[in-house]
Amino acid sequence: GNGYPLAALVTTAEIAKEFAQKHSYFNTFAGSPVAAAVGLAVLDVIEEEGVLQNVRDTGRYLESGLRELGERFDRIGDVRGKGLFRGIELVRERAGREADPEAATKIRERLRADGVLLGVTGPHQNVIKVRPPLVFSRGDADRLIETLESALQWLH
Repeated sequence: GNGYPLAALVTTAEIAKEFAQKHSYFNTFAGSPVAAAVGLAVLDVIEEEGVLQNVRDTGRYLESGLRELGERFDRIGDVRGKGLFRGIELVRERAGREADPEAATKIRERLRADGVLLGVTGPHQNVIKVRPPLVFSRGDADRLIETLESALQWLH
């Protein structure tokens, strides 16, 4: 929905029937022709502007840059994800792989001060979470990588 409240669910008739028998469900957006029109318009833009190809291309570019940082900085235990959705795991040292939530928080705050907004997640709160909008570009990736590199240098 690109910001417009919109959802869809794909299920089997059997599951839907059982759900309806067990639960009373009402939604003010259910069956809205406006929501359907918005959804179709968003799908048109995704296709016409090559958004998914951008995600694939920029995602590979971002992954390469983050992995290069991972090779250079011992505090990065792992870089994982797919497309533009990435996680950068911060550890006290790569060899021991001990989670470092304090470092993740410091990096997040340093990035924020430099105008890059990322989150922290994971069971130990030591993974910097990258999940930009689908229109994220190579230039945006460069800025993220350069700012993260600066923050990692500052952390040492």
